[in-house]
This record gives sequence, structure tokens and C-alpha cells, in this order.
Amino acid sequence: MTAEKSRFVVSADWLQNELGAKDLRILDASFYLPAQKRDADAEYASGHIPGAIRFDQDKIADHSAGLPHMVPLPEFFAAEVGKLGISETDRIVVYDGPGVFASPRVWWLFHVAMGAPNVFVLDGGLDGWKAEGRPLETALPAFAPATFRPQFNAARVVPFNEMLEIVESGSQQIADARSAGRFAATEPEPREGMRSGHMPGAKSLPSGSLAENGEFKSLPELRETIEKAGIDLEKPVVTTCGSGITAAIITLALESLGHGANRLYDGSWSEWGSRPDTPIVTGKD
Repeated sequence: MTAEKSRFVVSADWLQNELGAKDLRILDASFYLPAQKRDADAEYASGHIPGAIRFDQDKIADHSAGLPHMVPLPEFFAAEVGKLGISETDRIVVYDGPGVFASPRVWWLFHVAMGAPNVFVLDGGLDGWKAEGRPLETALPAFAPATFRPQFNAARVVPFNEMLEIVESGSQQIADARSAGRFAATEPEPREGMRSGHMPGAKSLPSGSLAENGEFKSLPELRETIEKAGIDLEKPVVTTCGSGITAAIITLALESLGHGANRLYDGSWSEWGSRPDTPIVTGKD
């Protein structure tokens, strides 16, 4: 890796060299929308990176909210990941299938929300790993239960009422990671019962623009892409998307550039677009 790459991203070469290290925990965080026609659990069972633990973002979540994969209470999170043999002191590498899709959300959950210091995303994902003929296994890893001590930072998670205030006041920048078509309401939402469009004042920053061929862009490219979207890196940013998954890709980019004044709207469009009382606009701006 070069100095121009994110400090939170590791290469397949690096990870392969580290396989088997006692303090290394690898998480398969693959998640797919129905339109992607991929089964994360089946793909994991058919072959995963040696030692990788399946991390289901819908199971280790707050199920009381009535929304998908919401941030869990820290006590529940700690108990569940402890059962998987994960400690906050471990080096944790997260991957998904395409490379930079669902893995940044789990990076964000462990590192930003729960305070684990050494959490990374695998560049290229499992698809890239397989394409390069790297080792796979089907056996389930067996780690002894561990103690995970969370340092939950609630301030990095934006709840609905605060999001409503931010939109109404225009007090903070909003970066929307959904596709440009969904943002402009020229494409339908993938989930039924949701209105189309975006929050007033939001900027369109499709998550796919921050990666290429499953690999995270270089720091100069990330900066250029973010600034082209109209985001001022000197000011606070709230990230949002369809359900809180790909918003974390923007968060990963911001943190990689040293921008720490960012927060994630956890309910995202699953919450905002399904309510009848939220302001919505359409079009590119």
C-alpha cells in the first residue's frame, strides 16, 4: 500500500501474510439488497477467507426500532461479539463480497461507534480475493469467548428527531450515499412503501463513486470526489443512505481524510422515506 491510501484499508497481500495471527479477527460482513441476487450466508458457507467469522448485521442490531440493522445497545453488542471471540484489543479486518459495500458499516460500528482502535476494511473484498486465487476454507472458525469492552460514542449516531432539526435548520451538511437516481427520484427505492427523493439541503455523494473495482480510492481521489459533490471538508457532515449501510462508506472516506466532525443518521431513508410527515424534495439539487 502507498501513503496515499486510507490508513483504515488493508490489502489482500497484507491480510494473507497475517492469517493465523493470534490477535487477528476477520469478519465476513457481506450484506446484499434483493436486487443484487446474492446470498451472503450461502457464499460464506461455500468458501470464506481462512479464520473469517460470519458477522450478520441484521442479527447484531437493535431489533426494537422496527428498522433494519440499527445500532445495537453497547451491552448487547459486547455480549454478541464476545461470543464470537472478539475483543476490543484485537486487530479486526472486515470484508464483504464486492469490496467496499457493507464492510465499512461494520468498520464504523466497531471503530467509530464502539471504540475499538484497530479496525480495517479489506480492499477488493472476497470477490477480489477469489479472483486472485487466494486460500479459502469452509470450516467454521472456533475462537474461545472473549470480553469486548465497548466505549460507545452516542454522539456519532444521529437519531430521527435531531435529523429533523438539522434538515429544518440547515445547520449541518448532509451527504447522501444513495445512487443519483434514487436521490433525484428518477429511480424507485428498493424497499416498498417509501417515497422517493431526498432531504432538503442534502448533497448527492453516491457511495459507488468512492471506490473503483472493489478498491477504495486514493486519498487525493476521495478528496476530489467529496469536494465535487459540494461537501466542505472544513465543516461538519451527517452521512445518510438507504438504511445506514453505505453511509458508512462516506464516513470511512471522511475519517481517512482526517475529517472527524462527522456523524451517521442510522435510520436513513428507511426511516425518513417511510414517514408521511418528513420533508422531501426531488431533482438533482
